[in-house]
Amino acid sequence: MAIEIELDGRKVEVPEGSMVMHAADKAGTYIPHFCYHKKLSIAANCRMCLVDVEKAPKPMPACATPVTQGMIVRTQSEKAVKAQQGVMEFLLINHPLDCPICDQGGECQLQDLAVGYGASSSRYSEEKRVVFHKELGPLISAAEMTRCIQCTRCVRFGQEIAGQMELGMAHRGEHSEIMTFVGRTIDSELSGNMIDVCPVGALTSKPFRYSARTWELSRRKSVSPHDSTGANLVVQVKGAKVMRVLPLENEDVNECWIADRDRFSYEALNSDDRLTAPMIKQGGQWQTVDWTTALNYVADGLKRVIAEFGPQGVGALGSAHSTVEELHLLQKLTRSLGSDNVDFRLRHADFSSADGVRWLGTSIQSLTRLQQVLVVGSFLRKDHPLFAQRIRQAVRHGGKVHSLNAVHDDWAMPVANRITAAPSQWLQTLADVAAAVADAKGIGAPAQGQANDAAKAVATALLSGERKAVLLGNAAAHHPQASQLLALANWIGEQTGATVGYLTEAANTVGAQLVGAMPRQGGLHAGQMLSQPMKALLMLHVEPVLDSANAAAAISALQGAGLVVAMSPFKNVAQDFADVLLPVSPFSETAGTFVNAEGRVQSFHGVVKPLGDTRPAWKVLRVLGNLLGLDGFNQETVDEVRAEALGDVAALAGRLSNRGAAMPTSQAAAGEGLERIADVPIYHSDALVRRSPPLQLTSDARNAPFAGISASLWDQLGLQPGAAVRVTQGNASAVLPARLEPTLAANAVRVPAGHPATATLGAMFGDITVEKA
Repeated sequence: MAIEIELDGRKVEVPEGSMVMHAADKAGTYIPHFCYHKKLSIAANCRMCLVDVEKAPKPMPACATPVTQGMIVRTQSEKAVKAQQGVMEFLLINHPLDCPICDQGGECQLQDLAVGYGASSSRYSEEKRVVFHKELGPLISAAEMTRCIQCTRCVRFGQEIAGQMELGMAHRGEHSEIMTFVGRTIDSELSGNMIDVCPVGALTSKPFRYSARTWELSRRKSVSPHDSTGANLVVQVKGAKVMRVLPLENEDVNECWIADRDRFSYEALNSDDRLTAPMIKQGGQWQTVDWTTALNYVADGLKRVIAEFGPQGVGALGSAHSTVEELHLLQKLTRSLGSDNVDFRLRHADFSSADGVRWLGTSIQSLTRLQQVLVVGSFLRKDHPLFAQRIRQAVRHGGKVHSLNAVHDDWAMPVANRITAAPSQWLQTLADVAAAVADAKGIGAPAQGQANDAAKAVATALLSGERKAVLLGNAAAHHPQASQLLALANWIGEQTGATVGYLTEAANTVGAQLVGAMPRQGGLHAGQMLSQPMKALLMLHVEPVLDSANAAAAISALQGAGLVVAMSPFKNVAQDFADVLLPVSPFSETAGTFVNAEGRVQSFHGVVKPLGDTRPAWKVLRVLGNLLGLDGFNQETVDEVRAEALGDVAALAGRLSNRGAAMPTSQAAAGEGLERIADVPIYHSDALVRRSPPLQLTSDARNAPFAGISASLWDQLGLQPGAAVRVTQGNASAVLPARLEPTLAANAVRVPAGHPATATLGAMFGDITVEKA
């Protein structure tokens, strides 16, 4: 039901239950405020938004005054303005006059509003209060908490959006302070948004602090190269250097938030690890050469390999963090040479051919409105921080989340049903849920399963409600039975009316499939190229040992490989194995396109000039095609490459499909021994985050290499806190600190992948043995 009010002489219609502030937003009328934020609950504790409501005895806060039919509100009357000026005087009583050195100077709401509502001098002559600085960790600086105006936006952000109350208000009156609990740091993967919501300079960015003034920076739009949300960014640049990254508001994608890895990974762009000139290994020594020499060396090497071993000796591996244009030219180059050995699925174990392009199966925005969601094989909060945030909002509005995994991390939201099973049992467990759905509907089950209590609880939930989804996480995509898990998920989705999709792994996983960066007719897939030595191997944005499903096999395959060409922005990508290093641009130095999990095509431009002799990878591949005498490598602009790669963008939606997987004929029998479950730690997931110093100082990065041990195995091995264990897979082993994981399946061991400490181990899924070190 709509209610009509009069606001500054104009009629405005808003839904029943709205506040005066919402009506002002709709009418485009600005009411000064500090504590109100459209994404947070209403606190009404700054009182800056006082307005004159007819027949009210005193000015009312616009953010907390509900509208009533026929209400008359004046935001500019003498009564309203005097009230606002009075509040401003109170706010400035204790505020330090340190605008010249404040990092928020130039983008501070208090500073802006003090111009309009503040006085030229203060009537307050008493001593001012001082609040001591707080240590909040490597990302957020709270060195000047005296500036805090107690708006509690940071507290509410933690509780409501991040799902963890890491900051709170202690004490009362003028002794009130925002602080962490018993001096802890802020460890949420969304913590950087607290800097954005702070209306004064109390919380600032620790890496950016004192490095530039806001008016010195140029603002340029970009897209995050990390997870599959495709978060929209504002990259702020000074000269030829990226200084800061902020969210660009896009309600359909990332709202007004970004994850910490989107915000702070830019520190890697200026790191000492950057490769700035082409290098060739000669006699075991690296020599810096010019581009002409390097590319001719690669072209001649490829010609020699093809002449001696045929085109089947050539393979190409691309990362799904590469752009559409780069992956298109990589697969085109490989296929033009006569080889079908091209792939981007380095962490996968199941390479069954797919009919369609695997995607989210629904829109990102719809995740906020889900009533029931089953998440299979996902470390949701760390794999997809912004998707987790949306599902958290759904739960806050009454939705229910159910999880199937070998271990259940804290998702910072209530989980209705947790089914714990070792990876080899996931297929059987999903078959049990399908059997429970079949029983409830009185139809035949698609595979043999037991409708046990846990399966019935999930099935009953999925059969209720209207808006529901079955979402397969990164671990479900990497699983050796990934296609069969999808087939069962599809059947469950059909019978319950739920959408089915993948929380796709990287910024361009969907785009990599759209451009065909995977083998079609009998070519070698990533698993084969990284388990047998290739005669020639092209690698684009790939760190093969850290990015592959089986690190030990990758090391051995690369040691025996012939010509290895690494195209990367960073030096130590494959220095031990590569013969040629070609410096190609990271996302900030090239134009390109990412296609996110929902199939949204997002193009961006480079925000700074390439560093040193770095060149965009699409240009490097195009020139390489010309040197090899191949047809179709004459593109002048990145737009031409994009048009060739994607064709009609409007028609792409028709290619997105999670159908066509084969239904399992039999489930794997339970193994006798222990099985590995591997997550990829949030700050070791790609080349940029691995090299960002502030991200590597966070608790998530510092605690990354460990062996998670179940309670039964912990007792069996007689372990104590702080103990170390030796984990072994085949001939590969590593010694890691042991960590008790109370939610881990009894016959599973959690050993993260993608980390140097575990890079000596074998497959991400498979048998593993553990002994006390």
